[in-house]
This record gives sequence, structure tokens and C-alpha cells, in this order.
Amino acid sequence: MRFLVFDIETISPLAVRGRLNTDDQELTVVGAYDSATDTYASYTKEELQKFWPIVERADLLIGFNSDTFDIPILNRYYPGDLAKIRSLDLLAEVYKALGRRVRLDSLAQATLGRGKSGDGLAAQAWWNAGETEKVRNYCLEDVRLTKELYDYMRERGSVRYKDLRDIREIKIDTKNWGAGASPSLTHALPL
Repeated sequence: MRFLVFDIETISPLAVRGRLNTDDQELTVVGAYDSATDTYASYTKEELQKFWPIVERADLLIGFNSDTFDIPILNRYYPGDLAKIRSLDLLAEVYKALGRRVRLDSLAQATLGRGKSGDGLAAQAWWNAGETEKVRNYCLEDVRLTKELYDYMRERGSVRYKDLRDIREIKIDTKNWGAGASPSLTHALPL
């Protein structure tokens, strides 16, 4: 099974923390890990024609908050329909097990011992300042964290998160994550 772990960065005229309207977001960078080549790469909006063939060869798209954010935004640029490719949204899996959303940074710090290198608002500021490489590197670091969390969850069937000062562990049902899994892993988080 060939899988693609990915993340996107966007800019918006309404750059604020909290719930974002995907219609207001413009893609700047997409970062990806391709399991077939064991490589990481990033693409700006202008380089998407290089990214689409990789996406189309993937059996599974893996992201964090990807079903409700990344995929809908990417779909605006893709000539087909990304929803037709199986997807696994790690945030949706955590939500299903815990009943609430948990930030990528919280999961990464508690599970992997390191957190994110910035945030979306910083990435927007870097992009607006012309610091494209900083945005690429930030996006690829989020892809690395997501891939390592995916690997951890598959191997252990659990993930850790920070809950105030405590670190808690939750069980994650990963039996349908591999080859021969159900035809659709697509999830949608409640708003």
C-alpha cells in the first residue's frame, strides 16, 4: 500500500486564531511524504503539477485535520476530486476515541517528545515576507510529525496527549488502516 502523508500551508486576509473558513484560504505550500520513495518534498501552488501525479498514485492520503481543511482546499486546485482517494485524518481518529479535538502540537509533544516548530500565523507572516523556504521547512516538519504519529499509532494502537499538566494515553483503533482495509476511511469531524 502506497501512502502519502501531507500537510498544507495557507494564507488568508482574515489571519486569526480559531476556526478558519476554507473558502477564505489560499494555498501557499503543500508538503508530503511518499512511502513508495521514502522521501519528503514540498510544492508551492505554482508547482502543483509536479505533486498531482504523486497524489494519484497513492492508495491512502494521511493528514491531520485533513478531511475538513487540507483536502477541501487542495480540491480547489486539483483537476479531479481528491475525495475519491481514501483518506485517513488522524485528528478524526483522535476525536473518535476521545470525543474532542486535540492539537497536533499536544500529541507530538506527549507522544514524540517534541512539538511543532511554529504555527500557521507565523507561516503566513513568513510567506508574506517572502521567506518561502521557512514556510516549506515548517510545513515539512508538520508532515514529519504527522508521519511519526501515524507510525506510532499503527505500531502501538494508542497515542499520548497533553491534558493541562498531565500526559494521557488513549487507545486508537487502527485495524482498518492497512492494506486490504475497508474501501473508505474518509471521516468528517463535527463542527
